[in-house]
This record gives sequence, C-alpha cells and structure tokens, in this order.
Amino acid sequence: MVAAKNNKLSASLEDYLEAIFNIAGTSKIARSKDISELLGVSKSSVTGALRLLKKKGFVNYKPYDYVTLTEDGQTAAAEVVRKHNILKSFFVNVLGVEPDEAQKAACKAEHALGLKIISNLLSYIAFVNESNKNGYNLAEQFREFCKQNNRQG
Repeated sequence: MVAAKNNKLSASLEDYLEAIFNIAGTSKIARSKDISELLGVSKSSVTGALRLLKKKGFVNYKPYDYVTLTEDGQTAAAEVVRKHNILKSFFVNVLGVEPDEAQKAACKAEHALGLKIISNLLSYIAFVNESNKNGYNLAEQFREFCKQNNRQG
C-alpha cells in the first residue's frame, strides 16, 4: 500500500509517528501506554490517532496489542525524525541554542518547514562543518557576533 503520497499527515499525526519510531527502536514495537506517556496525551487520544494512522496505512494496530510501523509508516517516521535532527543540530551547533530549547523548537518547526528548507539547512550545516575543518569556524563567529551586538546567542 502506498499511503504516503495521498495521505498527507497533520503535525499531530507526524508526532505520533515520530513517537512510535522513537519508542520502537530496535524492538520495532510500541505500546499505546508508552506513546501516551511520551506525548503527554490521553490513552483515548492515542487510540484515535492509531486508528487514523492504520486507516492511512502507516501503522499496524489492534486494540490492546502492540503497534508497529508499516513500510510507509517507517519511511514517513524516519523523514520526520531526520527533519527534527537537522533542525536541532542547526539550532545547537550553528545558532548556539541550549539543547533543551533546541529540542522544543525543532518539534514545532519540523512540521512547518518544507523539504527545500530542510535540504538547504542540511547543506548549510555541511558548509559550516567544512569551513570549520578549514580553520574558519563560522558558527563560533556567528555566536560572537550575537554577543557583541547584544543579541541572544
């Protein structure tokens, strides 16, 4: 079943996929209770989201059973996690934001930014890292610039 193209996901459903992906880890399974705890939502909210994700072809779900990602679900969840990690890395390593604050900001931004912006951010991070290897630390210079100009950084 090819669900990803004609089943666009809301930010909330992306959060559920990301939670399942992170909980499942190497075991490949998640429990509703763990999803509820991780996202800070009620078990009934989890049930509703899992039913919708199952209908869209992203999860295998039966009440009172483990949840697993389908192939489409795995692909979609991995993309959400990839965007999240790129954003968090950018916020921490380039902008100098504290990791906890960067984590929260990445959760919000990952849903709003399209693939082009994420791709460009990834390229920029690679550029900054390459410049650093050549002895020119752009990220550090940017943080110093912010400090000198009384900006957050």
